[in-house]
Amino acid sequence: MIKSALVAAAAVAFSAPAALAGPYVNVESNSGFTGADYQGAVTDLHVGYEGGLGESAGYYLQAGPALVAADGEDLETELSGKAGLGIDVTENLNIYGEVSFITDDADNFYGVKSGVKYTF
Repeated sequence: MIKSALVAAAAVAFSAPAALAGPYVNVESNSGFTGADYQGAVTDLHVGYEGGLGESAGYYLQAGPALVAADGEDLETELSGKAGLGIDVTENLNIYGEVSFITDDADNFYGVKSGVKYTF
C-alpha cells in the first residue's frame, strides 16, 4: 500500500517542460513522506521530445525507466512516462495539462495534471 501511494504520488508530481527545443533527457527524483516518516523515492530516467504547435502552444512527450525505492524494500524498475501541452492565452497567461503513467506488478497508475500560470 505504501509503495502504491508513493508510485502514484510520483507519477503526478509537478514537473515543467524545458524550452521548446527537440529531443532531451530528463532525470527527476520525487521523494515521499508521511509526516516525518520517509516512505521512499521514485527516480525517472526519461528521454523525450518537445516541440511547438503554432506560435502560442507547445507539447512534450517523455518516457523511460523509473527506479522505485520504497523504504525498506528492494529497488524495483518500472516504466513511466508523461505527455503535456501548454497554450499561451495571452503574453502573461499560460494554461497547461499533463497525463502520466507508471507501471506496477499489480496495477498501472495514471495521473492527470492541469493548471494556469500567470507571469508578472
